[in-house]
Amino acid sequence: MHSTVRIIEEARLLPVEERTIVVDSLLRSLNPPDGVIDKKWGQVAKRRLEELRAGRVKPVDGDEVFARIYARYAT
Repeated sequence: MHSTVRIIEEARLLPVEERTIVVDSLLRSLNPPDGVIDKKWGQVAKRRLEELRAGRVKPVDGDEVFARIYARYAT
């Protein structure tokens, strides 16, 4: 059996928590984290949370967000 197929089959047998670790590790190998970018995203997330808590913005349900996206790009 081809080693890639074997690895995938073995990974599927792992508990979900361990599969998550494997997936995260593989994705990071394709797109290594960038500390500068991560810091900027952290700042954006903190700002958005502050805006939400202060009532300056209103939360939108995730289902509604996806419905809007699908409607916008439906052809």
